[in-house]
Formats: sequence, C-alpha cells, structure tokens
Amino acid sequence: MEETRRTQSDIALALLERQGIARLSELVNAGASATAISRLKEKGIVVQLGRGLYQLADTPFDANHALAEAGKIAPNGIICLASALAFHELTDTVPSRVWMAIGAKDRQPKAGHLPVKFVHFGAKVFRSGIERHRIEGVSVGIYSPAKTVVDLFRYRQSEGRRYRNSPGLNLALEGMKEALRQRKATPSAIATHAVEAGIWKIVQPYLEAMTANG
Repeated sequence: MEETRRTQSDIALALLERQGIARLSELVNAGASATAISRLKEKGIVVQLGRGLYQLADTPFDANHALAEAGKIAPNGIICLASALAFHELTDTVPSRVWMAIGAKDRQPKAGHLPVKFVHFGAKVFRSGIERHRIEGVSVGIYSPAKTVVDLFRYRQSEGRRYRNSPGLNLALEGMKEALRQRKATPSAIATHAVEAGIWKIVQPYLEAMTANG
C-alpha cells in the first residue's frame, strides 16, 4: 500500500514538474489519487492555488503567475486588453484583474479566488492575432501587441457608457505609442487588425498622427 502511495506521489510530482500547474482531474487521470495529492499538500511539497489547481511549492515565482492560473482555468480563453498590454510590457499600469477573452457563446468559467474579467469576443476577432506563450510551464494564449492595441480601441467603443470599469482611451493610446516605439507592432499590422475589426476609421487618425514623423 505504501509503495502504491509513493508511486502515485512520483506520478503527481513528475506531472507538476512538466506542466507547472495542473488540475486535480489531470493528476488523477495520470494515475495519482486525490489522497496522494492531499498528502503532498500536507507535507508542503505541493500547494493548492485554487479550487482543483495545484503547483509545486518550490516553483520559482513568475510576475505573470496569474496569467498561468487563468490559462488553466480557461484553456480556450485568450489573455486580452490591459493584461495582454502589461504582458508585452507596453504599459506601466498593473491590472487589478486578469482580462480574458472567450467566445461569444462560451460559458463563463468559474475563476474561484482569481480575479478574472471575462469578455465575450465575436468569432472573427476572437481567433485573430493569438500567440502562445509558456508561463510557469503552462501554454497560455495571449493576443499579439498589434491585436491588443486594436482591441483596446474596439472594446472601448463597444462598451460605450458602460466603459467606466474597462480600460480607457489613454491606455489604448499608450499601448499604440509603446508598441510602435519598441517595434513590437508595425503600423500595417495595427491597420490590418483595425480593418478586420471594423474600426479603422476610429484608429486611423491616431495611427497616422503617431507615424507622421516616420
């Protein structure tokens, strides 16, 4: 019996070392019982991040840890808006929650303790401009700098009066300026996403003003 528990612990530890963060269901499917996970937690070897989410206790802290958690909570979601801008180091603003896009008809996942703001994106813009980044062993979908800048303009426009609790125009302008300055996005890439999203007339004057002097 003890040998079985040891083997299950080894399985759990190997999976966590490989993935960084794992759901209880993933650990169980790999061959580790909930009891084995509980013992590892009691010994301080494994920590529970939230409901059904586990990580090795000695995992180095990543500044984007919350994004990795969000990536496990909603594997099909994409980090967007202020959170994507911060990830790409295009703003000094530190988001108070994780902004994550999900499909227009997708059910909102339960985030538990993690402060996540889920926003519904239409099919056309949801699938565009996605990059994959590995954070603490977790593959996380994050929109590209050019797509993020356009989304900030688009989401602000679509929210209208309800935009008080959303990233504002200043953040969109800051993101565009920094993306161009740091060469993380080209004017043509921003223009392409703006046309695709149907807001080129909104983005155009700002983009032209920022690129007027070459």
